[in-house]
Amino acid sequence: MTLRHLRIFTEVFRTQSVTAAARNLHLTQPAVTRAVQEMERHYGLPLFERIRRRLSPTAEARRMFPQANHILEAFDRMEEELRDREEQGLVRVGATVTLGGTLLPGLVQRFRQENPNVEVRVTVVNGDAVAAALEENRLDLALLEGRVSDRNLHCEGIGRDRLCLVLPLSHPLASGAEVTVEELAALPLLVREPGSTARALLEETLQAHGFALDPVWESTDTASLLQGVLHGLGAAVLPEQTVTAAVRQGLVCTRPVSGASFERRRVLAWHRDKYLTGSMQRFITLCQTEK
Repeated sequence: MTLRHLRIFTEVFRTQSVTAAARNLHLTQPAVTRAVQEMERHYGLPLFERIRRRLSPTAEARRMFPQANHILEAFDRMEEELRDREEQGLVRVGATVTLGGTLLPGLVQRFRQENPNVEVRVTVVNGDAVAAALEENRLDLALLEGRVSDRNLHCEGIGRDRLCLVLPLSHPLASGAEVTVEELAALPLLVREPGSTARALLEETLQAHGFALDPVWESTDTASLLQGVLHGLGAAVLPEQTVTAAVRQGLVCTRPVSGASFERRRVLAWHRDKYLTGSMQRFITLCQTEK
């Protein structure tokens, strides 16, 4: 197999279309089809199935795709280094919604000031999506909270943060010193979408005490959850740094939950097979100062 085969395979995988892949790679459709067939014969297994006039990757192709991506990326990075283009390179950074709205902007600003010739592209999504982007080599580095279960990712701690229970000022529990997990489970809860690390930690806490999460409101936007609490629509478990201003202004209040630890580890992650350019290594060093 050659790099040409891998480039054709990954483009067909992404587009799920021989026509689109051929157009993007400036090849003929027969050339793309032939390359895919050569790979299938070489490995002795099908890589794509045609269902309703659309190509669908097989399970084997889905396993091969991330590795093929990393091989191509490593080769391309080597080419960049040999051409002495690294100082004008690219760093693709991802972050969860919370860290993308708090820690990351300052880090990117400092990095750009110190590395004006390096382009930084940022993606902010939930934790599961960030981990998937690292796995598929759509991101170089990423900031996440909590445990990262993917063994292909290398993680370095860069500090900790904490979630807190946020209540409307008028709620009866707002006058108490703390809230029990049973009381927490009984509240109308406003929560982040599935795949977010904040939601995962809340679900784990409730399940450990025999309760299930049954939210009344789900959102990808932490600010909308805070607004929901402010308007008395329920309670939320949110990162402390995102509610500090609202608490200081007397708009909402926070209460500790007895028997529950909402502390999370913040990590900087990248794929274990990732080739780290000098620019990426400098960004890692900058993040390590946040410990």
